[in-house]
Amino acid sequence: MTEKQIPIAITAADAEPRKRPSGYPEPYASKMKGREKRPLGDIFGLKNFGVNFTRLFPGSISALRHAHSKQDEFVYILEGHPILITDEGETRLSPGMCAGFRHGTGNGHQLANRTGSDVVYLEIGDRTADDTATYPDDDIQAALIDGRWSFSRKDGSAF
Repeated sequence: MTEKQIPIAITAADAEPRKRPSGYPEPYASKMKGREKRPLGDIFGLKNFGVNFTRLFPGSISALRHAHSKQDEFVYILEGHPILITDEGETRLSPGMCAGFRHGTGNGHQLANRTGSDVVYLEIGDRTADDTATYPDDDIQAALIDGRWSFSRKDGSAF
C-alpha cells in the first residue's frame, strides 16, 4: 500500500468539505446547518495543529458557544462581517480582523453570521490530547478521547 500523496500547495476553496457537517449530537448538530468546513491541515498531514477554511452562510453559526480546557484556537476573517460572541458580549468583526481563544479561561466563544452575505474565515487550533470543552449556553459537554470527541449532557447522561 502506498502512502497518500501530499500536495505541495492547493487553493483552499477547492479542498473537499467535511463529509459530516457536525460531530454534535442532536438537537445540536442541526444548528450547524449553513456551516461548511474544509479541513486544510489534514490535506498536508499536519499533526500538531488543524486549519479549517470555513464558510458561514447567512443566518448560520460557527459552533455552539464553547471553551476548551487544553486547546487554543484562533480565527482570521477573510470575508464578511461575523459577530464574535464571548463572555464580554458581542464584537463585530470584518475582513483582516482576528481573534484568539486561550485554553483554560472558560470564556466561551462563537461566530454568528447575521448578515445577508457569506462569512469566510480561517480557523486554527492545536490538537492537544485529553481536551474537554464546556458549553455555557447549552446542556452539553465534550471530552476528546483517543482523538475523537465524545458528547454527553452536563449531568453526564448520554444523548
